[in-house]
Amino acid sequence: MFSLIGTICVCIITIISLIELFFLIKQKRASDKIEQNLSYQYNLIVKMQNTLKNKSATNAVAEHAEIIYQDLLQNLIPILAALDIMPRNTSEHPLWRALGGLLDEYAKNPFVMEKLRRSIKLDAEISRNVSNYMKRADNLLQNLNATEPNGILASTFLNGLLGQSLTFFTQAFQLATRDTESK
Repeated sequence: MFSLIGTICVCIITIISLIELFFLIKQKRASDKIEQNLSYQYNLIVKMQNTLKNKSATNAVAEHAEIIYQDLLQNLIPILAALDIMPRNTSEHPLWRALGGLLDEYAKNPFVMEKLRRSIKLDAEISRNVSNYMKRADNLLQNLNATEPNGILASTFLNGLLGQSLTFFTQAFQLATRDTESK
């Protein structure tokens, strides 16, 4: 009789142990799933935080755009005067009118590049203005690209008048400084 009671007790203990094991496995899976969801939510929050930081930085650039534009324009006006180029006659911002006038003139008359090269080479003030313009325009483009890589704002500025003018001034500046270095 003792062996039958002992066997029944062992069976009951085994069944209880199996039930406990089943609940432990079920609880472990649930805690793993919760951990996975929390990890996903944390990563999502980090991505949202980075996006908000980038948008905030982009908004800061946009808020300070007028100051940046005026700074670029102050360096551009003496250059246009030396080249005897008039801004476009449009309702755009003065910076875009000035850049448009410069690039329109260059499209009509490629000799403008040579005229700018000579001005950079012979006039220290024009050379300084071109250098300042290039640094500030490049900083603006780098800032936009850093805060919004492959974004519409960064690509618009890079492919637009600002990027084209930066390329134009860089070429003229390199030609002028190469001539100076070769002597």
